Amino acid sequence: MAEKERDRRIQDMGTLKALAHPLRMRLYRALTLAGTATASQLAEQVGEAVSLASYHLRKLAEHGLIEEAEPGSGDGRERWWRPASDGVRIRDEDFRDAPEQIAAHTAASRLFFAQRSDMYLRFLDERPDWGEQWAPGAVSSEAVLRLTPGELAELTREMLALVRRYDELGRAAEAGEAGEAEGRENVAVHTYAFPFRA
Repeated sequence: MAEKERDRRIQDMGTLKALAHPLRMRLYRALTLAGTATASQLAEQVGEAVSLASYHLRKLAEHGLIEEAEPGSGDGRERWWRPASDGVRIRDEDFRDAPEQIAAHTAASRLFFAQRSDMYLRFLDERPDWGEQWAPGAVSSEAVLRLTPGELAELTREMLALVRRYDELGRAAEAGEAGEAEGRENVAVHTYAFPFRA
């Protein structure tokens, strides 16, 4: 298989709408966490029928968001999937040209936020089960800054660079010796930076 693209930029309405479907986004997120998986495995994770999961996985594949992967195990009759890129980016500037683009981008952004919010609420409910070692690092905070548009853009670039550095550290450890991968868990980092008026 070819090397995966890093942070594929989605710039067309068809791909945006394909990803901005609640079940497809859940399947895409589950597949991203698994690395490779079958429709059966993903259907079990999201609590849906295999036929429904298969249909939506094919839709994601039609738009190049996922692709077939080398079989992981089993008898070879079931398709294995993997994300086609290491992440996706959706930029406001790519969906400003028409009211339907603005509406589609807004609807997608609301869906992504709702699913991220659900993840955090689940963490809050499960927080006691994670143990004391995770408590100091898990954070929810808000900072109100006075910035120019250029400063906000620079802050965003710096935060994303920091997150990418830790992502690469974790990937390298997972690919390295067995001891380096021990104690690692999936960690969601949700950052929102936006202007507002009081």
